[in-house]
Amino acid sequence: MSMQSSTQGTVTARLARIREVMSREGVDALLVPSADPHLSEYLPGYWQGRQWLSGFHGSVGTLIVTRDFAGLWADSRYWEQAEKELAGSTIGLMKLLPGNPGPLEWLAEQAPEGGVVAVDGAVMAVASARQLGEKLQARKVRLRTDIDLLAHIWEDRPVLPDNPVYQHLPPHATLSRPDKLAQLRQNLKERGADWHFLATLDDIAWLFNLRGSDVSYNPVFVSFALIGQHQATLFVAPSKVDAALRQALEKDGVNLQGYDQAQAALAALPVGASLLVDPARVTCGLLDNVSAEVKLLEGLNPSTLFKSRKSEADAVHIRQAMEQDGAALCEFFAWLESVQGQQTLTEVDIDTHLSAARERRPGYVSLSFATIAAFNANGAMPHYRATEESHARIEGDGLLLIDSGGQYLGGTTDITRMVAIGTPSADQKRDCTRVLKGMIALSRARFPRGILSPLLDAIARAPLWAESVDYGHGTGHGVGYFMNVHEGPQVIAYQAATTPQTAMQAGMITSIEPGTYRPGKWGVRIENLVLNREAGKSEFGDFLEFETLTLCPIDTRCLALELLTADERAWLNAYHQQVRERIGPLVTGAPLQWLQDRATAI
Repeated sequence: MSMQSSTQGTVTARLARIREVMSREGVDALLVPSADPHLSEYLPGYWQGRQWLSGFHGSVGTLIVTRDFAGLWADSRYWEQAEKELAGSTIGLMKLLPGNPGPLEWLAEQAPEGGVVAVDGAVMAVASARQLGEKLQARKVRLRTDIDLLAHIWEDRPVLPDNPVYQHLPPHATLSRPDKLAQLRQNLKERGADWHFLATLDDIAWLFNLRGSDVSYNPVFVSFALIGQHQATLFVAPSKVDAALRQALEKDGVNLQGYDQAQAALAALPVGASLLVDPARVTCGLLDNVSAEVKLLEGLNPSTLFKSRKSEADAVHIRQAMEQDGAALCEFFAWLESVQGQQTLTEVDIDTHLSAARERRPGYVSLSFATIAAFNANGAMPHYRATEESHARIEGDGLLLIDSGGQYLGGTTDITRMVAIGTPSADQKRDCTRVLKGMIALSRARFPRGILSPLLDAIARAPLWAESVDYGHGTGHGVGYFMNVHEGPQVIAYQAATTPQTAMQAGMITSIEPGTYRPGKWGVRIENLVLNREAGKSEFGDFLEFETLTLCPIDTRCLALELLTADERAWLNAYHQQVRERIGPLVTGAPLQWLQDRATAI
């Protein structure tokens, strides 16, 4: 039996068992989101229920199971992957497209009148649960959030991670723990809140200047936090905190309690107290513990805005991290060119050698996400991942897409570069050039302070739209400071809601990564990280511009240079000059020669 058919058989058996449990509990439809009690992007194994039940390994997707239907909702980044992994199973791929019902809308339309829909409230955001509940109410469908149906059939469920927590220390931690807590408490006072509850792991790690390794690629640890004007409690497994760290936290007024004590602490909040929570960032399973006598104040977690605005002291370390990352990339690319045609190369080899180059740089901690190395047709899948079982050889002519990043004590990196293998075709070069034109257009933009970030998206897409080309993902996401590679509140994507918190402010770091994907042929994406910085005042107000942070040559062998305007050529030449000047002192020998060859003026 093949591995694929074996997986399908396992998924079919699990679906049959979950339907038995649903029937026993009187549940008509089960919703399984990709989520945990912290609403994380990357999940510890204990909460990877959607993956376990469906066999789909993408990081984002929603599964619905009824008595006679199973469907997985995914956006365009995951369609090819989902089609492969769901093939032969009874689970249908439901493509998220404008005009198509999403999972919540589908349930509102398809759930039987007077029936029951279940979702584990421990992993369902309050805002999502309310939205779904309101949709179901019209059909008199009851929403149950008090039951984890997977617990009935998932015998070999992984245990919770138990990795140690450690301090993020000066000089890289540029603001002390007491200062951050004081900043938060002042914000609570201004909002009239007595208490604030945090479930999001990056907010907690940032606030307490702590890091961990419980979640792949994100230096965070499983925990909750409850902060009042005179008290701060961190809920974390005692085994994760050693005596020295416990003492340091207590010295700064931080009380430690077990991870499983958070619900009791919420239940014990005094009558009449006010509690600030972000309904999009805390689950209904947690808030169900709060007494009706406690006043809920709802709004964005203050730390979300605080940590998005990197200080100039942070920026100094971030620039150094970018230089080290660029040096690692030079070392890797010099190796890659030296072995092309000399030995058989696969996409897996790219990941291995690039990761090893980063590991040799000072301050490196881990990758910031799973490396994407995708040759020709595999590049058409934006979230493709080569494995030992399934990968392509890098041979012949075409384009190699490499999207990778690292976590350093002084910053988080995320970069995508296209590499010419042999001789790319004229069509491939046109696609690469068009994508670069989009990246340059947005990189050069100047814009009013406070503009809502989704509105900037059209600047990057304009060169592609001009030729009736588009791409399904957003153009940019926020990036943390030795923190999650995907960070809010800003996002450059016209599909995103233009809410007030998406306003662009000085100090925010965002990716710029337009693309073009031709299924079965090739994919193109070019990505740099940029920092919002002051661009001066005029009679029309304050303006911001982008400082490009990422430092690595852009392979001009992939470009149709005649399609670049004089201004675009000037931008590329200035960028390559900066790359040479800042990375040159960090490399020698073949990597230095590669840098000089690839970062030349055109």
